[in-house]
Amino acid sequence: MPGRKREYDEDDVRVRPGRSSRPRTRTRPKHDDAVDALVITVDRGRYGCVREDGGDRIEVITAMRARELGRKSVVVGDRVALVGDVSGAPGALARIVRIGERTSVLRRTADDDDTTPEGRLERVVVANADQLVIVSALADPPPRTGFIDRCLVAAYDADVEPLLCLTKADLAGPEQVLDYYTELDLPYVLVRPGSDLAPLRERLAGRISVLVGHSGVGKSTLVNRLVPDALRAVGAVSAVGKGRHTSTSAVALRLPAIGGSRKDPGWIVDTPGIRSFGLAHVSAESLLHGFPDLVEGTLEDQPNCGHTAADPDCRLDAWVADGHADRRRLDSYRRLLASRAGDLDAREQPADDSAPL
Repeated sequence: MPGRKREYDEDDVRVRPGRSSRPRTRTRPKHDDAVDALVITVDRGRYGCVREDGGDRIEVITAMRARELGRKSVVVGDRVALVGDVSGAPGALARIVRIGERTSVLRRTADDDDTTPEGRLERVVVANADQLVIVSALADPPPRTGFIDRCLVAAYDADVEPLLCLTKADLAGPEQVLDYYTELDLPYVLVRPGSDLAPLRERLAGRISVLVGHSGVGKSTLVNRLVPDALRAVGAVSAVGKGRHTSTSAVALRLPAIGGSRKDPGWIVDTPGIRSFGLAHVSAESLLHGFPDLVEGTLEDQPNCGHTAADPDCRLDAWVADGHADRRRLDSYRRLLASRAGDLDAREQPADDSAPL
């Protein structure tokens, strides 16, 4: 009827749902079509990857992390799953949607003392490494066992096999270094300028090996000999970011096949910038893993013994005095303990924690 007011009901009211009433789901895409790949370089949010099924052909795929990964870090050596454009063409971009379980994680800190900001900052050097190749010159510069000891502790803590690579063997013999590590049965190779690298290549085959060493020990020369086109390869993977290979980045390089062999030649990870291994992430008890020649000597100690020179009942001094271990090894172990506890003034010792042999 004209003039009669209309009565409204709930059908005339539009209710906007609040944020809390939106349907949520934890279901994530399965990405069954994802491609398995290996991360070979990391540069400012861009990751250089190569397909695991790529064989000897190395096509670098540029990728970024998918948001669904949250805060999970991606480092060199990670095995990941890629979706999107995996052609490796210029300008193509894939996404990392999964990170495989890591078989090993090689870590370091900038300091030994975990009460300092540097000691609390833990960095992953590389994931899934099988071997840590400690490159040390026999002369010019002389070998520093303190740096080698640190690397051994880091390797054993990460469950990575160590290999000692002694360069410049034309300038000095290896006897002093080998004598220092005689109780460890530490595998080693000798390298001279122009010498056959077959013994080293044999130990690298089928593995992901991380190379570390001080400046001047010949590590870069060794890398270029192992991978003749290393400079070109580094340039290719560095182009993932802005065309740089920084002094703090790690780059994985595929070793060339030996002759016509189909055996996996392996990968080497070049790590410029690693001058020393801070060991704040390694507990005081685990430091002993890098000194297996001293372990038996600690069995007679009380459970609460810290094995330092300040522990009056520590049996390690008597153990060494009886000829069971090298005194220099005990001194190195105690320097690491003191440094980790913050009791050693950095001005009192070189940065690599040892004077040369």
